[in-house]
Amino acid sequence: MTPLDTALRQFADQNPLRMCMPGHKGKLPGAELDFTELTPTGNLYQGGEPFETAQALWAERFGFAGCQFLTGGSTQGVHTALALCCKPGERVLLDRGCHKSAFDALALLDVEPEWMWDFDEHFQDYCGNFKTICITSPDYYGNIRDIPAIAQKVHPHGGRLIVDGAHGAHLPFLGVDAFSGADLVVCSAHKTLPALGQSALLFYQDFPPEEVRRRAAMYGSSSPSYLLTSSMDRARAWMEEEGTGEYQRVAKWAARCRARFPSLRTGMLDPMRLTLTAPDGNRAAALLEQENIFIEMSDSGHLVLILSGMDTSEELYRLEKLLEKLPLGDPPALPPRPRPDRVLSQREALFAPVEYLPLDQCRGRIAAQPLAPYPPGIPIVAPGERISQKELAYFAKIGYNKEQTGVVIE
Repeated sequence: MTPLDTALRQFADQNPLRMCMPGHKGKLPGAELDFTELTPTGNLYQGGEPFETAQALWAERFGFAGCQFLTGGSTQGVHTALALCCKPGERVLLDRGCHKSAFDALALLDVEPEWMWDFDEHFQDYCGNFKTICITSPDYYGNIRDIPAIAQKVHPHGGRLIVDGAHGAHLPFLGVDAFSGADLVVCSAHKTLPALGQSALLFYQDFPPEEVRRRAAMYGSSSPSYLLTSSMDRARAWMEEEGTGEYQRVAKWAARCRARFPSLRTGMLDPMRLTLTAPDGNRAAALLEQENIFIEMSDSGHLVLILSGMDTSEELYRLEKLLEKLPLGDPPALPPRPRPDRVLSQREALFAPVEYLPLDQCRGRIAAQPLAPYPPGIPIVAPGERISQKELAYFAKIGYNKEQTGVVIE
């Protein structure tokens, strides 16, 4: 059942005279379903059909009261979720491994963060003091936190739990209880499901749908892409038919690879994420690129491969044969991640006068932008934090060197 995609196709088949946006009038190859907000196509931010049914099917599948389609990726979802929970001047508890989109949201909303540098050490002590808690799960390497257990600790204190699950849109289809108990969950459909780039989803409990739409519209285009929303409609339908079986096939291959090759194996792991360890992950990734194989990310000690049910058995066989030739093994020991001193708020730093310098000339300066290797886009230094020698030494160790770095003019 694809209520949105079906409605768009039925309307396109009528060959309507399109005296409206977009300018290509549906005559570009593959753009037949690229409509604007019309009576037959509905309006993403006003409710009603065909979006209402299409989103409800997603919400039911994930076990949430509602779902909001997003065309600005999980970035739009993170901004919307924090806007639903936080007022200017309030404080929010976040794990420091969150995506840079959360850092930008803090500045836009004028919200103050309390960072959990060591989640296991700080969460129990701090969660009762915050109305909003934001956690990343799964992370870029495929580690999944026990969200149901975390929610049981948050809710007795009256707190709300936001989960940035950008990399976990496929997990409920595989029977992984990754999000139950959360109040808001952001998922990128395009990251791990067969959906178009920038397509994402916001799941919610106990929030008025009209308020969710209003907040989402604040951070998204007033002309959302119907191609993206219809691709999410099709992706869910495919997953509920043959798609889940295809993902299970690939998950079995990944499990075999984890047993064969040095990789992350401990804790709760995403069955569709293959994170290999290597003495030099960047070199190993370069060797794969010489064979025309491009992975999601590499760093000094890891290779991150995102798998999906669209990967054929032939492709996986070819990949596995090449993995046998890679220099894999234990990753290098890295120094502890630095904890920069915060001098300004996120908002003060992002809107301050800025000059740009080579990173190695920024010792003692206040960052005006996130210093975040991308991917994964997790800031080592956040806006408003001072760049000291320990941060510069850490960047050198991981091989990160930004040619021009924005710093606050003091």
